[in-house]
Amino acid sequence: MTQAEQLGGFVRRASYDDLSERARSQLKIRVLDALGCALGALEAGPVRLIRAQIEEFCPSGPCTLVGGGRTSPEQAAFYNSALVRYLDFNDSFLAPSETCHPSDNLGAVLAAAEYAGRSGRDLLASLAVAYQVQCRLSEEAPVRARGFDHTTQGSYAVAAGVSKALGLGVEETADALGICGTAFNALRVTRTGVLSHWKGLAYPATAFACTYGTLLASRGITGPREVFEGNKGFIDSIAGPFTIDWSEEDLEKVTDTIVKKYNSEIHSQSAVEGVLELLEGSGATAADIAAVEIAIFGVAFHIIGGGEEGDKKLVESKEQADHSLPYIVAVAILDRQVTPAQYRADRIRGEDVQSLLRRVRILNDPDLSRRFPAEMPCRIKVRLRDGRELESEKSDYEGFRTRPMRWETVAAKFERLAEPHASGPARRAIVDAVAHLEHLPARELTRLLASLREGAGR
Repeated sequence: MTQAEQLGGFVRRASYDDLSERARSQLKIRVLDALGCALGALEAGPVRLIRAQIEEFCPSGPCTLVGGGRTSPEQAAFYNSALVRYLDFNDSFLAPSETCHPSDNLGAVLAAAEYAGRSGRDLLASLAVAYQVQCRLSEEAPVRARGFDHTTQGSYAVAAGVSKALGLGVEETADALGICGTAFNALRVTRTGVLSHWKGLAYPATAFACTYGTLLASRGITGPREVFEGNKGFIDSIAGPFTIDWSEEDLEKVTDTIVKKYNSEIHSQSAVEGVLELLEGSGATAADIAAVEIAIFGVAFHIIGGGEEGDKKLVESKEQADHSLPYIVAVAILDRQVTPAQYRADRIRGEDVQSLLRRVRILNDPDLSRRFPAEMPCRIKVRLRDGRELESEKSDYEGFRTRPMRWETVAAKFERLAEPHASGPARRAIVDAVAHLEHLPARELTRLLASLREGAGR
């Protein structure tokens, strides 16, 4: 058997019954967290442009758009994934050399489950499959250092999760993996230099294309099943040698993912929590600060600290701001929070935050790098204008594996994000549906996601 066929066997065998109680509860927490992010993004400019394109070219179909309306499965996968991803507030998985956001798969899996008339149990199992595939490939076959984006592994995750939701056999799933894994190898330039809207839309594009490719496989279109080990395949051309025995895999990787406390890039979370704790304990204000120095692990330094992926002191857009540790720390100090409001254009242009971010220095600390990803470590030093220095060291934050976020906390996050776009009864119905998703059809959840305030997202 090829590796794609072995992975297809794993997908076919996977079942809701294979999930531990902890994995089931954590998976539902991730779903609720992702849906909060989706509802919070309904009025975002790029999302509205995508909505306009769908309404012009594909305004009907079997699948639900969050906020109301229907379209084809692949368009629903794109739009709903864009909603989940746009705020950059959804979950993450930290591998030693790769970071991904596994709830990016929800839009595609939800569209496939709705299209196929699956149960909530099937939806959860399919999403767990996508999580497992993406996280394990991120661990064993990282691609960032070779210039490829983490959406590259995502193509296999979407194909696997959608295949599971559609109920495909081993051979059809292997074809889907071959089609998607061959065709959608994305460049890391998406997240380097001056960032664009595509930072938040690259994975939705993967969801779109791989949902479409998997539907083609379901009709009998074949793909290169030697996509992993074949001549000029994924191993040969991109990842290098790796081994995953899919016959030994479970569905527990969701329990290793982490949830964001702050609306900022995942590697910034402990630094933001640490800075806010430090200032709260000292009584110092932004006006008292002469300089801030943050020593952090290498992955964070290179992605958001001004390392190999570009200057982070030039911040002019939302996409640049949420991937700039100097901006994130500066705005947290000034506003004592990091929410979607901190990425409004007028806030980003503010003289106070632009001035303070230039006084934030980020250092690459090899000792902290050795502690990552078991920890999310950082050392914080704040120098005040009166000559005092405040210092703190963090190893994690609320939402990390060592301090997991409780259902009640995530439900409160969902409420804050969804409130502008959904009535109280609508919000409560969605929370209750996710809490009891294993007892509902997937279409009940999509029905609730369509029944928000009139005009939401339009």
